[in-house]
Amino acid sequence: MSRCRLVRVGAEPRLERLRERSRQAELRQPHAGPGGALARRLRGHLQGPEKGPCSRKRSQQTPVRKWMTSSLPGKRMCLSLTVVAMVNSTDPHGSPNASTKDLLDNIKNPRYNWSPEIRGVILSSILYGMLIVKIPVGYLSGIYSIRKMVSCALILSSLSSLLIPLAADAGEMPLIACRGTVSIAQHMVWVKWAPPLERGRLTSLSVSGLMLGPFISLLATGFICQALGWPYVFYIFGACGCALGLLWFVLFYDDPKDHPCISVDEKEFITSSLMAQVSSSGQHLPIKAMLKSLPLWAISLGCFAFSWTNHVMFLYSPTFISSKLHVNVTENGMLSALPYLFSWLLGIMVGQVADLFLSRNMLRVITIRKLFTTLGLLLPSFFGICLCHLSFSFHSTIIFLILASSTVVFCVVGILINPLDIAPRYYGFLKGVTVLIGMTGGLTSSTLAGIILNQDPESSWSKIFFLMAAINVISLTFYLIFAKAEIQDWAKEKQHTRL
Repeated sequence: MSRCRLVRVGAEPRLERLRERSRQAELRQPHAGPGGALARRLRGHLQGPEKGPCSRKRSQQTPVRKWMTSSLPGKRMCLSLTVVAMVNSTDPHGSPNASTKDLLDNIKNPRYNWSPEIRGVILSSILYGMLIVKIPVGYLSGIYSIRKMVSCALILSSLSSLLIPLAADAGEMPLIACRGTVSIAQHMVWVKWAPPLERGRLTSLSVSGLMLGPFISLLATGFICQALGWPYVFYIFGACGCALGLLWFVLFYDDPKDHPCISVDEKEFITSSLMAQVSSSGQHLPIKAMLKSLPLWAISLGCFAFSWTNHVMFLYSPTFISSKLHVNVTENGMLSALPYLFSWLLGIMVGQVADLFLSRNMLRVITIRKLFTTLGLLLPSFFGICLCHLSFSFHSTIIFLILASSTVVFCVVGILINPLDIAPRYYGFLKGVTVLIGMTGGLTSSTLAGIILNQDPESSWSKIFFLMAAINVISLTFYLIFAKAEIQDWAKEKQHTRL
């Protein structure tokens, strides 16, 4: 018999007692939401047996989720640096006295005459495809296998990356079409795996891959562009993405009960702590009630500001560094990767801190959400303004750029996880809606930034960062007034009593 199938002697009576306690607690607290006293008591009872070699599979699967989460943004963000090498920065017609070395470099790194406005559209083109599929994917992820959906999306987006060099030679429109890759519902993987008291930590650990992936890709992109040429960036990352899509399909499981090596104790703990959550599959969506829900609108507006800030800071960091610091593509890659490194480390820390506050009853859930959302929207605004007006040297510019870009990650345990608090049964659909609204913010900001840079290169960066600060303050004010962390009435399961 496999070691993963072994069950400790005496575990069955203990599990029966836990089930009985769970049923009694449910009768005493029929409306208790996820994260209540029941989950904390069960967590304390089950903490001992979870130390075996086949236990805590939810934590062991986190690296798989992290590398999956790293792959897609990594492939997306490498274009923000390669576009610096793809565009003529000086004379668009070339110099008549160009050396043989320059001519060979032009063959290795083909260059195109794209204006800042065109570059803005190309950088934001990744959002066009996401806007189209975000809500359907979010809804379908609550019905169909996330394992298959994520694997297919990862492979399709990787294949599109392989075609980008050919698309760039064909023109701007084929490149924009190739960039409109498939979006996936990454956060849905935790609906059936994350106990309420561990959501912040587990989500931040896996979502931190959103920062780790671009860090690795930007760091590698600079060296690849210098050594092999920018087309090889897309060849290498596209091939790695296809391999990771196959690996995800083999290693990930949608539900704890389907995992072949999970312990009985851990499975019981997860299912007991998530008893109050039910799936939306096969049920009608309360669209009218959702449209009237101010907490949902508060989350949506917060996601709009988060995406606006995130896309301005990260998509345009290589362009900002190139225009202000005048470094080569390898140094640009290293400097552009630093904010992602700090974001990755900070993202892991904020999840631990949020769960500490929650598990020790130091702060309420809504207080935690509002606190970290405030930090995630105000700090980037402040440091972005400092970047324009207080960066008088190379080092001060890099420090303010890192702080302005990395502090947005506080929102991971704020607005980004808030839909799971107010409507866990409709989380897939709501995550699709809120991220869709957020994507409009990212699409608008990245396109508008290109237009501003094209019209007024001298004072353009100051205008971009002040506009970002205004959007963040307005959205944060609305969120602080109307945000909630309790399950809403329209998201609760209706009880029907038959006489």
